[in-house]
Amino acid sequence: MSNSPDTKILGIDLGGTKILTAVANTQGVMLSRDHSITPAKEGQDVVVKSILESVGRALDQAHIAAADLTAIGLGAPGLSNPETGILFTSPNLPGWKDVPLRDIIAKELGKEAFLINDANAAAVGELYFGAGRGARNFIYITVSTGIGGGIIIDGKIYTGPTGTAGELGHMVIDDEGPQCNCGNKGCWETLASGTALSREARHRIKEGAATSILKYAGGNIEKINAEAIHEAAQTGDKLANELIARTAYYLGVGLANLVNIFNPEVIIIGGGLSNIGDMLLKPAFEEAGRRAFRQSYQAVRFARAELGRNSGVLGAAAYALEKMNEGGTK
Repeated sequence: MSNSPDTKILGIDLGGTKILTAVANTQGVMLSRDHSITPAKEGQDVVVKSILESVGRALDQAHIAAADLTAIGLGAPGLSNPETGILFTSPNLPGWKDVPLRDIIAKELGKEAFLINDANAAAVGELYFGAGRGARNFIYITVSTGIGGGIIIDGKIYTGPTGTAGELGHMVIDDEGPQCNCGNKGCWETLASGTALSREARHRIKEGAATSILKYAGGNIEKINAEAIHEAAQTGDKLANELIARTAYYLGVGLANLVNIFNPEVIIIGGGLSNIGDMLLKPAFEEAGRRAFRQSYQAVRFARAELGRNSGVLGAAAYALEKMNEGGTK
């Protein structure tokens, strides 16, 4: 990015549970950062009001006004079209349908704004400021509650003709697998996400499996999460290790598909579940190696995401700057 370091862009990372807003410069340095809770259940108008309040705090922290911004980038969960700026639908924002979110924010703040899917934003963040620097073709996946992704081809995010490309978590791995929130069965995220890991643990415990996992969840079966399972696995718990191995297997199957389809230079993995580290990722990469074409697998490098929780907000800002450099909205 050739812009001056004085150029200031606003990034907004809207999630189902959090709103993260930051003013950043072209080097990816955050001049401010505001984190707040998304009042998702209270509807669109209340969420938009919360976004604008978060923006106000981020601008105050950076000691600038909206007029000082070059552009605004907005990452949002669900299906959206970056060309029209419309958020079609989002599983994390109940009741949202065909919302012209880009234009609402642009009008409120008096600055050009750009909308991108949140996982695509994270991919753009890693491209400019993280583990994707120097790579022209890579896949970013985030493995957490679900599985999201972004596809970088020739140094640009690939969004497809309607803007909905990159829904990697919804490739079908097992056509008779668990029901997914999208309505399909056996999607990758129903088998290899944090939610899938926790669901399988609860199921096995209810069947009577002996394990210490419950102890790490405070004795409450409903509070079992990936962290509790990981803690139990580190103490040698047989079930916990078995469950992580199962998740790694399915993660590897999906990774093999990505290697074969895209022949990427790098696959970058982020998201909360990746914090389990080698216990999960090493066997997943090995499974991918058993299944993928040898030439493609030998050419790919697996990397951990570098930007953590800031990938989405920095990626939204970088995307806005990229679009401004291309001449803004058409």
